Formats: sequence, C-alpha cells, structure tokens
Amino acid sequence: MDVAAIDPDSPPVTFDRLQLSVPMLHTVAEMGFEVATPIQAGSIPPALEGRDVIGQAHTGSGKTAAFGIPIIERLEARNGFVQALVLCPTRELAVQVHEELTRLAARHDLRSVAIYGGDSIGRQMQELRRGVHIIVATPGRLADHIQRRSLNLANVRIAVLDEADRMLDMGFAPDVERILRQCPPERQTLLFSATMPDWVRRLAARYMHDAVTIEISTRPEIAAGVRQLYVQTPWADKTEALSRILDQPDVTMALIFVETKRTADVLQAQLLQRGHGVGLLHGDLSQKERDRAMKQFRESHVSCLIATNVAARGLDIDDISHVINYDVPSTPDEYLHRVGRTARAGRTGIAITLITPAEILKLRDVERHARTHIEPASLDDFPIRELAAQG
Repeated sequence: MDVAAIDPDSPPVTFDRLQLSVPMLHTVAEMGFEVATPIQAGSIPPALEGRDVIGQAHTGSGKTAAFGIPIIERLEARNGFVQALVLCPTRELAVQVHEELTRLAARHDLRSVAIYGGDSIGRQMQELRRGVHIIVATPGRLADHIQRRSLNLANVRIAVLDEADRMLDMGFAPDVERILRQCPPERQTLLFSATMPDWVRRLAARYMHDAVTIEISTRPEIAAGVRQLYVQTPWADKTEALSRILDQPDVTMALIFVETKRTADVLQAQLLQRGHGVGLLHGDLSQKERDRAMKQFRESHVSCLIATNVAARGLDIDDISHVINYDVPSTPDEYLHRVGRTARAGRTGIAITLITPAEILKLRDVERHARTHIEPASLDDFPIRELAAQG
C-alpha cells in the first residue's frame, strides 16, 4: 500500500494541474475554488486513475470535493443508474454532500439523491424510481431500502465511506459492512476518516485493493486566528456565565457544545428565558426541526446554536465567531474538532471553555494531549452590557 504524507504547508496546487476536464474546471472556478486543499491535491489524481484511496483528513479540509470531483469525472450517465454510493454518518452531512455533488455535476448529466432517516421513505422511493446515478446515504436508511428492494447496488462503480470513524462511533459498522458486500467486488473504494481506529483499518484491508493512503495530519491543527480561553465558574452559575458571554457585541454566530441531548434541551430553555435567540441541534429532533434550526442559524435569525457532538459533525459554516464548550470535551480530539469550527478561511475566532473548579485537571489533560495552550479568563473580561454602556 502506497502512503503519501502531504505537508499542509507545501506550495498550493491549482485545479488545472490536477488534469480535470474543461467542464469541471469551469465548474470549480464558478464555485470559487482557486487552489486545491492538501487532501484534494493528494486524493484527486489517484482517484481519477481509478485507484482505491484512503484519506486521513478532518472536517473542513475539503474532502467532499476530494471524492466528489473524481466521482463526477469518472461516471457517465449512459452507463445506467446507481453508479456511485457515498455513505455518511449523519443526515446533515448527507444533505451537505448531496448539495455539493449537485453543484459539481452542473455540467454533467448526472443526478444525485440524499437518502437518510427522518425523511419520507416514500419520497425517496419516488426519486429512486425516476433514476439517479449517485446515492448519498446514511447506512441505516440505505440498509432499509436494500431490505425493501427499492434499490440494488449491483451497478456501483465507486463506493465512498465519508467520516468512517464517526460511523463506527455511531454503531453503523455492521450496516456499512453489509452494504459493501452488496456492491460489486471490482468497484473503486474511497475511504475518508479523521482517525484510523482498528475497525477502519480492518475495513480498508478487507474491502480495498492496493489503496494509496493520503495523510495530511495525524490531528487537526488549531488555526492561528483562534484565541482559546477558559472561564472557571461554579456549576450553579454556568448558565449565567454563558449568558453573560453571549451578551457581548462581538458574538455574532456562536456554536455552543454540550455533551447530552438533555443538557441541550434544558440549556435552550434557560437561554430563551434570558432573551437569547438560540437554535438546537441533536439526534432526537425530526429532520424538519434540524433543517429549520440550521436555516435560522445560517441566515442569522438566531445568533446561537446549541449542538451535541454527533449532531454537529459535518457542519460546514465559515462565519462562526465563537465556539463555546458549555461542557468540557471528553477527549483532546473532540476539543480540536470543536475549536476547528471557528477561524475558518483566514478569519479570526474565539473558543471559550466553561469549567467548574473540579474540571481544571481535565482541561490540563486536553491541553497536554492537544499540544495547545488555553488562556485563563474571568467574567470581568465579559462586562455586563448595560453597565458597560453607562460607563
């Protein structure tokens, strides 16, 4: 197996050096892509050659185009339906991937559909009957369609596993393996994962052939534009401390992370009582509720979005000014994933972690393993708005 370690600081590669077709070059230019990200520069050439590819890259690294461009370039509508399959761990990610593939296919006669739980299975079956070339799906709902015989995967030429480690975390491993066994063995397989746990390695060994591995970084780097702070507060005062931070005029889009769905529900109610416009994103919400929360947040109808880790995986929003850890992340990697949501595309951002006095050692552990420094701050650094105005 070939392994290519790509230096994120290596000179940028323009898309015209990646041997893309003229229609695709026009499309990526219209989408505002000027230079390829490291994962795109490393993955696209071998994928265009039909090689199996393992890409180790984190959310926000541009991996959708890294597999989307080769899919669009290698498929032809005349070869029939369901030629490509993309498996995603969450509904939100499936929708985002489907939307980006649709944009990438603007000059190609290829249709994509997103299939996920929480959406009408009847509507999905209707789309499938019309004929689609690319299916973007969550494993559970795709397994349901296979069982209902509303689709078959006998014509799949390219299979993609997006965020494979997260699919393992969410319990989809058996579904993923069953689905891959339904695909032709001679297909091309592209696997993307932020980390490489044992199951992902075994999956690659069992279902991939002579894969080239593209490693960008073993862990995400915290962008230079992020200021990292922590505020120590008693548990009983945590919500009040958060409310005071959210009152600051520079908080334009705040993504607030909590560990449980129960905490998310309670915190939303508490913040609404304090007059904050706040949305909610967690696994117990219907798809309609999730879509509404995301739309309100993206369009600035609410300035805050409370999310659990799983629900927020795959969110791709460039304008988040603040990431606030209401609960201390359980692992250093989780901290890095969360903080990576702000200061994107050269912007600046602030990451604030609220801790109780008993959690300081947990925070130090995160600092040590994430190889970063988190500055102490106090609520005096976040003056009450009314008092500040009077001064």
